[in-house]
Amino acid sequence: MSTKVPLLRTIEWVQVPAGDFLYGEQKERKYLPAFEIMKYPVTVAQYRIFCEATGREMPSEPLWGWQETHPIVNVTWHDAAAFAAWAGLALPTEEQWEKAARGTDGRIYPWGNEWDAAKCHCSKRDCGDAGGTAPVGSYPAGASPYGVQDMAGNVWEWCESWYDDSEDERVLRGGSWDGYDENGFRGANRDSGSSGSYWYGIDVGFRCGSFSPGP
Repeated sequence: MSTKVPLLRTIEWVQVPAGDFLYGEQKERKYLPAFEIMKYPVTVAQYRIFCEATGREMPSEPLWGWQETHPIVNVTWHDAAAFAAWAGLALPTEEQWEKAARGTDGRIYPWGNEWDAAKCHCSKRDCGDAGGTAPVGSYPAGASPYGVQDMAGNVWEWCESWYDDSEDERVLRGGSWDGYDENGFRGANRDSGSSGSYWYGIDVGFRCGSFSPGP
């Protein structure tokens, strides 16, 4: 049996249909073919399967310890890309990520246009007061129109796309547990992280899709 099979059996998928959607701050109309994306970010347990199968070391353990149902953190973009490649998957482009998070109507947050801190795992008054990650899927009321969860809060998520033409940094999307400013959780909000081999964060993880990565 392939060592990938135990991993793939743990993944829940959401189908995002082909069609136009409103993208970015300017709500530009774009078209994407149909694709599938993971319903939740990659968990510690899923990433551990990858490490055990490939001999790769687990990342540095966060202060709250490894919790198997929480999203993996402290992963570089190269770690995320290696997991995806090994599993026969891919990281989403930021267009794919955003459509999965916002749907087609250009809504501000996955759940709608009104900020509601109770619908995502975030800090409430100051950076970091949430204390760490939460089990994936802990906020079902915050799901996107397609039913994709944790697209706001819990962890920032690596995307395949470059942040700009310099090709120095990769796109991060979604906001994380240590943020409290509502603007950071908007579906159109972009951030970036170095694609260098040694850059990672205790608030950074990823999810995959079953599609070919974009250019």
